[in-house]
Amino acid sequence: MKLVKHLIVAGLAGSLVQFAAAADVPAPLITPQWLKAHLSEVTVVDVREGTKGYTAQPELAKDKAGKTMVKMTGGHVPGAIAVDFDTIRHNKVVDGKTIKAQLPTAEYFTKVMDAAGLNKSDKPIVIVPTGQTVDTMDMATRLYFQLRYFGEPATKVAILNGGVNAWLLAGNAVSTDKPAASAGNWAASGEDKAILATLDEVKGAVHNGSVQFIDARPTPQFLGIVTKPVNKSGGHLPGAKSFPTDAIVRDVDGATQFMTAADYRRIFHAYDISASEPTVTYCNTGHLASGAWFVAHEILGNKKSKLYAGSMIEWTNLGNPTVGLAD
Repeated sequence: MKLVKHLIVAGLAGSLVQFAAAADVPAPLITPQWLKAHLSEVTVVDVREGTKGYTAQPELAKDKAGKTMVKMTGGHVPGAIAVDFDTIRHNKVVDGKTIKAQLPTAEYFTKVMDAAGLNKSDKPIVIVPTGQTVDTMDMATRLYFQLRYFGEPATKVAILNGGVNAWLLAGNAVSTDKPAASAGNWAASGEDKAILATLDEVKGAVHNGSVQFIDARPTPQFLGIVTKPVNKSGGHLPGAKSFPTDAIVRDVDGATQFMTAADYRRIFHAYDISASEPTVTYCNTGHLASGAWFVAHEILGNKKSKLYAGSMIEWTNLGNPTVGLAD
C-alpha cells in the first residue's frame, strides 16, 4: 500500500513538474516541434495583414533535389486567434501634426486584443506570423514588443520562428477555419518604459552620443537614396549604424527565420555594432525596428536596448535632423 501511495505521489509530482515546465515558454523563439508538443497549453496568436490568407489552402512543392518547399502560404496553426497587424498601432497628434502607425495607448491596445479574442490566462502566448518575409517576422516582433511593453512577462510570450511556413515544413497540418468572433478579456497591466525610447530621449542621445543607434531599414533608405513618402526627409539619425533588413533573417526552404546569438554576434561585428552597449533601434514606423530590438534585447540579451517606436516618421515630421547622401 505504501508503495502504491509512493507511486501516486511521485506520479502527481511528475505531472506538476511537467505542467510547470509547460507553463512558461523556453525562449523568446520556439520551434514548430515545441509548439506541437505544447499546443493545448498555449494561446496561439496569428498576426498578419488582414485575414485573407488565414483561410487559404497552402501549397507545398519539391525542389530539384526533392526537398519540400513552401510554394504558397495558407491556413493557420489550429486553434489560433487572428490579429490584423494594421490594427495594433494607431495615429497620434504631436504639435498639431498627425503621426501615423504609432505605439497605441493601453486602452486602445486592450480593445484590439480583446476584439481578436485574447483572454486573461496563465497560458503563454505564442505569436505566429506567416513567415514569408522579414516584414512578416517583424510583424510578430512588433506585437511581441507591445505585449511585453503592456505587461506580459518574458516567460509568457514567444514567437514561432519561421511562422506558419516553418509549421508546414515540419509536416504539421493547418486549419483554414474563419477567425473566431468571440471577444476576449485581456487587459494591459502596465507599461515597461525600460524598453521604449521616447522622442525626448532620442533627442538627448543624439546630442550627447550616449547610446548606439541601429537603423533597421534597407540600405537605400539608410543612405538616403530612397525616402519613404511618410518621412519629411531621407537618410538616417546622426551617428546611426545600419543593420539592414537582409541581414536580420534568413530563408530556410521558404520559411523566414531569425538566427542564433552566435550568428548575430558575427553580423554585428561585420557592421561595427556593439552587442552590449546601450542601444536604440529605429526604422520608419517602428515595425522593422522591432525586429532589430528583438535581436539585440531578446536573442543577444542586451537589456540596455530600447525601441524608438516613433522612428523616422515622428523624427522627420517634427523637423529633426537626418544625415544622408544629400547632406
